[in-house]
Amino acid sequence: MHFAVLQFPASNCDQDCLHAVRVLGHTGEFVWHKEISLGVADAVIVPGGFSYGDYLRCGAIARFSPVMQAVQQFAANGGLVLGICNGFQILCEAGLLPGALVRNRDLQFHCEQVYLRTANRNTSFTSAIPADRPMRMPIAHGEGCYFADEPTLAGLRERGQILWEYCSAAGELTEASNPNGSLQNIAGIANEGFNVAGLMPHPDRASELLLGTEDGRWIFESMVRSVVAASTRAA
Repeated sequence: MHFAVLQFPASNCDQDCLHAVRVLGHTGEFVWHKEISLGVADAVIVPGGFSYGDYLRCGAIARFSPVMQAVQQFAANGGLVLGICNGFQILCEAGLLPGALVRNRDLQFHCEQVYLRTANRNTSFTSAIPADRPMRMPIAHGEGCYFADEPTLAGLRERGQILWEYCSAAGELTEASNPNGSLQNIAGIANEGFNVAGLMPHPDRASELLLGTEDGRWIFESMVRSVVAASTRAA
């Protein structure tokens, strides 16, 4: 399976993402923000960092990059797109995901390990995640508080678009386990078509035991499983 990993000025997790997919035995290549094509890609990763220096607000400028038109078309055709941290912010700014990421509740930058409960395991991003097993992975953000209006939140919950929630090590949704004040402890969501997803924690930095946890592998493995299954059906 081949991944396209986007690169914007000041991306800082692009190499982490490429390394993660290679650890899993797959291939990938960087796609610069000025490109108008994704090349031959089975899935797209929009990585973390500080695209365009986070001027205006996180992701606000990156959404206008030429490559994002290709991402929009790729997603419209059903391709899998995963946004991580700043990538999640970019996808929200681009309208590929609902809601917005705003300043953390305490107005502080958080760099720490968190636990995630998988709220919907029947998606292309979650199918390989073991049941009833909280995932442990790092966060590193100052604007990771997920916000949306009540109708949007209700729709996300009803349709199963909330994929991951901040939780305790025991899998309980608590105020203490929510590092940034995200509404309903939301850590990651999907679009209505379930082919675009974003999350603030970093599965790319949790892909091998050398990093302290390899729980992030399950997200990438879920994407691979989905693409392989789709290819098999098409054949």
